[in-house]
Amino acid sequence: MKISEEVNKRKTFAIISHPDAGKTTLTEKLLLFGNQIRSAGTVKAKKSGKFATSDWMEIEKQRGISVTSSVMNFPYLDYKVNILDTPGHEDFSEDTYRTLTAVDSVVMIIDATKGIEAQTIKLFKVCKMRGIPIFTFINKLDREGREPFELLEQIEEVLDIKTYPMNWPVGMGKRFLGIFDRHNKQFVKYNGNEEESYIPYTELDNPEHKDLVNNATYQETNGELELLDQAGDDFSIEEVLKGDQTPVFFGSALAPFGVQTFFDTFISMAPTPTARRTTDGLVSPDSDEFSGFVFKIQANMNPAHRDRVAFLRVCSGKFERGMTVKLARTDKPIKLSQTQQFVASAGGTVEEAYAGDIIGIYDPNAYRIGDTLTESKNTFEYDELPQFPPELFMRVTAKNVMKSKQYRKGIEQLVQEGAIQLFKGHPMETIIIGAVGQLQYEVFEYRMKHEYNVEIMLESIGERIPRWLKAEQVDTSLFDERNLLVKDREGNFLVLFKNDFALRWFKDKHPKVELTDLFEVNKYDQSYAE
Repeated sequence: MKISEEVNKRKTFAIISHPDAGKTTLTEKLLLFGNQIRSAGTVKAKKSGKFATSDWMEIEKQRGISVTSSVMNFPYLDYKVNILDTPGHEDFSEDTYRTLTAVDSVVMIIDATKGIEAQTIKLFKVCKMRGIPIFTFINKLDREGREPFELLEQIEEVLDIKTYPMNWPVGMGKRFLGIFDRHNKQFVKYNGNEEESYIPYTELDNPEHKDLVNNATYQETNGELELLDQAGDDFSIEEVLKGDQTPVFFGSALAPFGVQTFFDTFISMAPTPTARRTTDGLVSPDSDEFSGFVFKIQANMNPAHRDRVAFLRVCSGKFERGMTVKLARTDKPIKLSQTQQFVASAGGTVEEAYAGDIIGIYDPNAYRIGDTLTESKNTFEYDELPQFPPELFMRVTAKNVMKSKQYRKGIEQLVQEGAIQLFKGHPMETIIIGAVGQLQYEVFEYRMKHEYNVEIMLESIGERIPRWLKAEQVDTSLFDERNLLVKDREGNFLVLFKNDFALRWFKDKHPKVELTDLFEVNKYDQSYAE
């Protein structure tokens, strides 16, 4: 079979949302459709011992939250589906940002009772910057929530994107009757705990549907539907694929209701893999030569084996197990013999893969996040993954100095995963770790204890404002605890300023010292924003 035919079967997307909007629950339902699981675990059901399939890390099961991205591959209809379930908690947004570089579209879940929340806005902006097509699922229609028109208006105003409702809800909460499926011209009836039923528009006048059609809520919604048809925006798949319009679906992941209709429509519309930018120009997905990039590294997915897996997005050509490729950063050959595909932490050996697929490759401590692998003779690299500066900083030491070897290994591996960022004091090489939020430190401490058998002490140095500077401008006499001089993992110098006042004071006193804000570099970097 031609490479292009395989590429056109791939649908690779991420699911993003604010915590508790129903992201992991929706993922479970999609896995059910793909026959990957027999029953969906609920994230809250801790006493029963049932946990969401995509929450594989022990701390996720204990706390009932997702704190790491997980990957699930399965066949559905004529397609090969790759779902990336991202952490909803805002402290893990950097993991989510990296994950978004590996997908071709995004499903954004919004809680109908709460509307758009802070984390949704952050993640949406990253999608918008990257031009990723966004499909919206408004969840929890089986509860009383905001009016549909109000939700659409909020999406358009807050996120600055046009909306097109693919379906329209009839009532909500106890009055919820179902949805008008505008795309497929059918009414999908909500039957409580029983399976939903489908009634073509042309059959709604039949006598057996008399009670439904005469219902006051139904008739009121029918008027809204006419208004939408006359005054609403036209649907444009071209605008959707450019990220300028979002198709909106209403439903309930937990019920579940409207999920099948949503997924079937989404799968038919979502884009297949397209060409991607590299340092050597665009690389087409149906190119003969294999290439891909590492967007995530995860240690100890199987604690018994102390394994380490690099997650690779295939971008072109055909991957075959056992093939030898080149690691662009070092220009050294690597044989890819241990590879797998996933349903969360469960995996099976993968023999071949094509553009759009996400595969796990055994990492002998050779890979970094952002690494490009290729069989091309011309060395090139895919656009760098964005880095985001941490906001909280802590000094870290091992409680037991006899465990310094495990301590160093644990920090090294968790830093390479991107779980935390590592800094060293200068000239005193105290170890400082940086993170976006407090929960990252709790997970770091938990994993050091349970995966590396090391108890650590964390000493907060508070929120800091990091600014990078050139080595030739470093004068150690200018820095102290308030303006802390450190080095990052690559050996670059930066200053951790205690607050805005300290930063402004330093700029006034030392105007010739150039300070770089890494976030602004990422924000306006053209290769990332286009």
